[in-house]
Amino acid sequence: MDRQKALQEGAVYLGLYLVLMFITLWVPVIGLVTFLFLPVPFIFFTYKYDLKAGAVLATLSFFFLFIIFGPLALPLTMLFSVSGVVIGELFRLKKPAFAVLAGGSFSFIGSIVLIFVGSVLLLGVNPVEEIQNVMIDSAEMTEDMMFFMGDEEAFSTEAVTEVIDEMAVIAPALMVMTGAGLALTVQLIAFWMLKRKKYEPVRFPPFREWGFPKAFIWYYLITYIFILIGVDEGTAIHTAVANLATVLEAVMVIQGFAFMFFYFHRKRLSPVIPVLLVGVSFLLPVFLHIIRILGIIDLGFDLRKRMNEQK
Repeated sequence: MDRQKALQEGAVYLGLYLVLMFITLWVPVIGLVTFLFLPVPFIFFTYKYDLKAGAVLATLSFFFLFIIFGPLALPLTMLFSVSGVVIGELFRLKKPAFAVLAGGSFSFIGSIVLIFVGSVLLLGVNPVEEIQNVMIDSAEMTEDMMFFMGDEEAFSTEAVTEVIDEMAVIAPALMVMTGAGLALTVQLIAFWMLKRKKYEPVRFPPFREWGFPKAFIWYYLITYIFILIGVDEGTAIHTAVANLATVLEAVMVIQGFAFMFFYFHRKRLSPVIPVLLVGVSFLLPVFLHIIRILGIIDLGFDLRKRMNEQK
C-alpha cells in the first residue's frame, strides 16, 4: 500500500465526510439525501485499501467530530463510520451481495440499539416515546384541522393513537427493519458509485431471483398460531410474538414482490408494470395483504421452482 497516497486520499475522504455531515445536520431537505451518503467515504477508502486503513479513518473522524459536536460524535461514528468500514471491507473481500447486506445490517442494527440504550441510560430520553409524542401531536393537529373544515368524522385520533401506542411494543422490530433498510440503501448507493469508478463489487442477483429460506414459512405459521390462540398483552411472549410477526410480514411481502417480478419476467412483459404495482401497493396498503399472501404461497409451495420446471 502506498502510504503517502493513502494519507492524501484519507484526508480527502475525511473532508468529504465532514462536509456531508454538516449538510446533513444543518441543511433542511438536502440533509435527508446526504444522510444516506455519509458511510460512502469509509466504504470507498476501506475498499481501496483495507480494514486497518478504514479503522484509522473512522477513528480520525471520531476525533474531529468530538472537537465539533462533543459526545454526539460517538453515536454518529458508530452509525456511519463503523458501518461504512464494515460494508467496504466486505466489498473488498468480494463477499456475496447478501453477505455484504447481512454484515451492513448487523452493523447498523447494533449501532441503533447502542444509541437507543445510551440515550435511555445516559440522557434519560426514550427515543421511541419522543417519536410517539410528536406523532400524537401531529394527529391531534390534523383532527383539529378536520374539525374546523367541518369534516370531523373523516379522521379519528383514537384509531391513530392505538397504532402509535403499538410502536412501543414493536420497537425492536422497527430497529431491525430500519437497520436492514439503511444497509440495503447504502449498499446500493455504494455499488453504483463504485461501478462508476470502474471498480467491480459483487452485485445482487436480479430481484426476481430473491427468496428467503423455506424455514421462514414455519416461523411465520408458528407465530400466527400464538396470535390466534391469544397472548396476554404486556407479557414477554406478547412482545416477542408482535415483533416476530412484524418482521416476518415484511419478509413475506418481499417474497411476494420478488415472485411478482419473476412472473412478469417469465411472461416477457414490461418490467415497468411490476414497478408500478409496487408503488400502488404502498399507496394503497390493502394490496400489501395480497402481496403478502402471494409471498406465503410462493415460499410454501415453491411456485417459482414449479413454474421453471414446467417451462
